[in-house]
Amino acid sequence: MSKFLPLSEFTDVEGYHLMPFKLSRFSETEHLISNDFGEWTILSNEAIQTVVNNQLDPTSKLYRELKAKYFIYSGDITLGMEILASKLKTKKDFIVGFSKLHIFCMTLRCNHSCTYCQVSRKTENADKGCYDMSDEVLERSIDIMLQSPSMSVTMEFQGGESLLALSQVKKAVLLAKEKNERVSKEIVFVICTNLTNVTHADLEFFKEHNVEISTSLDGHAALHNLNRPTSGGNSYEKVIRSFDMVREMYGELRLSALMTTTKESLKYPKEIIDEYVRQGLHQVFIRELNPYGFAEKAARKIGYTTDEFLHFYKEMLDYIIEINKKGIPFEECFAGLILRKLMTPWSIGFVDLQSPTGTGFNVTLYNYNGKVYPSDESRMMAETGDDTFCLGNVLTDSYEQMFFGEPMQLIASAALNEALPACSDCAYAPFCGSEPVRRLQTQGDVVGHRPTDSYCYRNKAIIQHIINLWLNGDAETKAIMLRWMRG
Repeated sequence: MSKFLPLSEFTDVEGYHLMPFKLSRFSETEHLISNDFGEWTILSNEAIQTVVNNQLDPTSKLYRELKAKYFIYSGDITLGMEILASKLKTKKDFIVGFSKLHIFCMTLRCNHSCTYCQVSRKTENADKGCYDMSDEVLERSIDIMLQSPSMSVTMEFQGGESLLALSQVKKAVLLAKEKNERVSKEIVFVICTNLTNVTHADLEFFKEHNVEISTSLDGHAALHNLNRPTSGGNSYEKVIRSFDMVREMYGELRLSALMTTTKESLKYPKEIIDEYVRQGLHQVFIRELNPYGFAEKAARKIGYTTDEFLHFYKEMLDYIIEINKKGIPFEECFAGLILRKLMTPWSIGFVDLQSPTGTGFNVTLYNYNGKVYPSDESRMMAETGDDTFCLGNVLTDSYEQMFFGEPMQLIASAALNEALPACSDCAYAPFCGSEPVRRLQTQGDVVGHRPTDSYCYRNKAIIQHIINLWLNGDAETKAIMLRWMRG
């Protein structure tokens, strides 16, 4: 007597039906297909024809894969609806709790004159009363932050150079902790600083209150000094001296660093990574120039084409994988984020790759003058006279007025990739973001025009490159990428 039923008993004999999916060209002979639940696969042009013409062999491996990923179904689809709802809810979990990242622009004063600066910085000796956040604005901004529904928030201090307003930063940390005793949120503190004026006393305060440090390192000395000139000269030497102080205080280099790509940077893909490794850093975010604020004008001198950036990015990524194979653990952060979107069921906190957009829904910025914006980028637009996205002012407007007003309604009108022209049909869209602020800045409206959108073009190319590395890379490359996706 047989203990198991024959295989024929488990074969779908009544055929299959197509579930909704998106399809985009991946190569000359292949297409990427994806769905709103985050599933994807690559199919040959011939396989696409076979699938859509309902000619797929129900005993084939491809049939089983497509059915497991809900590209096709047989029988009663309602039996799987709860699973699909759970998958979609998990992918969109970042929207729960509304704004989680709260940026406090403490001052416009800065001791650097970076070539790619996006705001109208003021000198470090400029009037504090005009360009630093006042006590009244600070207290009211903290009150607004603590009204956010999320029980876990990040309070991030920016500038200008935030260390030039350190007394206000310290006051903000202590006041937020005091006020938080009534609502019991989890607050993560982050300070973004060029570190050139940091002292042991500053670091002791950061250590005592668990303030995370984010800084900038554009590469080796000549490149960093060219991109980020500072008063007194040699910004590279000053920041490296501060790295040593952090090591002395914490026992290791406990900070994150960003690099911004200029035209000069394109010459040094390997040297930049070598500098990061030499300084004891374990990751880099390869960031292109932003098209916001005053940086748009600077791009005429220090800018490059999207194709030039993509070539640079791929060179750096290949080199990073190469040094990992030599036993040096190092991650490219943007690739890690894309991998988590491609390969895991979880949502990510990176606002540029979210749909609904993270602008306003996941980010709130409190400017030094009391004005509130849905992102740092929208504040930069305001610096050049475009206040389209100003949500209100902490001194005059309520939480409801700011977050349910016309600017947020405008953002919401173009917040979903699933409902935007071209994005709604694009197989890359589930791994991308809607970015309405960028579209208004670069294309004149919040919806934008995808065929001429450099953001769309860049993200597609990077996602495609990462998929290629995953599918065609050797076992060691895949193991490295697995580490990155775990974060």
